[in-house]
Amino acid sequence: MPYVNIKITREGATAAQKAELIAGVTDLLVKVLNKSPATTFVVIDEVALEDWGVGGLPVEEYRARQRAADG
Repeated sequence: MPYVNIKITREGATAAQKAELIAGVTDLLVKVLNKSPATTFVVIDEVALEDWGVGGLPVEEYRARQRAADG
């Protein structure tokens, strides 16, 4: 009984995009591990930007630095 937890930043993912993630992850588990879709659970958690960090920085600051470095 696979359980997959997807965490994304809360930036407006649509219901259709989430449904595509759920279907895609389920299909991958069926294809690779021969798991039953009926017993595969996928949960999507949306995390506020201020609660997400990368590279030791809040994500918004990290992105700002990346943009500055690129441009």
